[in-house]
Amino acid sequence: MTTPPPAGYSAPDLERWVPEPPKSQARTPFQRDRARVLHSSALRRLGAKTQVLGAGSNDFVRTRLTHSLEVAQVGRDIGAELGCDPDIVDAACLSHDLGHPPFGHNGEKVLDELAADFGGFEGNAQTLRLLTRLEPKVVGEDRPYGLNLTRASVDAAIKYPWTRGQGPDPSSVKFGAYADDLDVYTWAREGAVPGRQCFEAQVMDLADDVAYSVHDIEDAITGLTLDLKGLQDPMERAAALYVVQDWYMPGESLDALDEALMRLEAEPSWMPTFDGSMRSAAALKDMTSQLIGRFTRSAISATRATHGQDAMSRYAGEMVVPEQTHLEIAVLKGLAAAYVMSSASQRPVYEAQEEIIRDLFSRLWNTGTQHLSPLFAELWQSATDDDVRRRVVVDQIASYTDVTARRLHAVLFDRDLTHITAADTPLPGLGSEL
Repeated sequence: MTTPPPAGYSAPDLERWVPEPPKSQARTPFQRDRARVLHSSALRRLGAKTQVLGAGSNDFVRTRLTHSLEVAQVGRDIGAELGCDPDIVDAACLSHDLGHPPFGHNGEKVLDELAADFGGFEGNAQTLRLLTRLEPKVVGEDRPYGLNLTRASVDAAIKYPWTRGQGPDPSSVKFGAYADDLDVYTWAREGAVPGRQCFEAQVMDLADDVAYSVHDIEDAITGLTLDLKGLQDPMERAAALYVVQDWYMPGESLDALDEALMRLEAEPSWMPTFDGSMRSAAALKDMTSQLIGRFTRSAISATRATHGQDAMSRYAGEMVVPEQTHLEIAVLKGLAAAYVMSSASQRPVYEAQEEIIRDLFSRLWNTGTQHLSPLFAELWQSATDDDVRRRVVVDQIASYTDVTARRLHAVLFDRDLTHITAADTPLPGLGSEL
């Protein structure tokens, strides 16, 4: 029996790239999609991948996994409020960082340089690759098909709906699909407006920005790398806002960014000091909660004011984020960048991470299948040329957690292993998962 599409969706939205036998109607196709992502090994690995502060550097610091869970909660609430299927949004939010390699954006940058001659590397394009090829769920005679999600769910996970160099800003390094994944990308985008995210992807994108901005500030404060009262010093404030402008808002004036920061500071929940006490921790949690509510309410209200009360899904409707809200989110993201990512203390860390990625790529490429996990060894053996084999090496490295990358590098290059705990991930090649 064919499952009828939910309101706001059509039969093509429910199609999977590879047709599957009919399933029980106890769950909708979109609920199945969410479950497939939730149970994926790629999602579990995010638990040991860097968000902002290094995974494992602090017992309470967020990882890519906890960030993704928080994005899913924010996105599901926004989607339900605006009328799109919450399970599609949930699946997209859980998926949005699956393709990120070890060491966060630093690892992404190095892999992009290493892969420059065969299509580059981009975490969001890697997410599509995982969902539709690398994560083992459905395997055909000719190739693996990943989780084989519905068209609507795959499209919702595509944050940048264009290939390299084809986006609105040709100089941007962001893109959503590699050349050898164009077949499934084209299938997922059937009926889409070129260059435009579907509505569910817009919800995911907003939820990511909201969670990223607010929670990274919370982590920086609890990690004692950011003291908000320091922003009262004019020199420190100007330096921090310059980083905000440089990283996220190059076309915006420092005065406009300063005004956005002042609006946030005027909020009753804004707390300039944190001492780690129970009362202080509760106040910080209230601040994060109030900021999330401020940003989501602003976007929901603006979207409703533009589109009315009709349910929005797929390509019916557009998420509206007021400019003031956009600037406030950017300021919080930029403060995290100023006090964590661009901190001078992080430079030696970044250099060590870059060395690990480059060394692993060289060793894995020159040793064939010797150090690849069984899944990637199989892909190497079926590769048709060296560029495909190099892509297999990149796929393998991208699958590593921070801990696994460090541990394998230590083993392959005879480094000290005393800082690696027995509970860390087993070495690649010894298990059956990615």
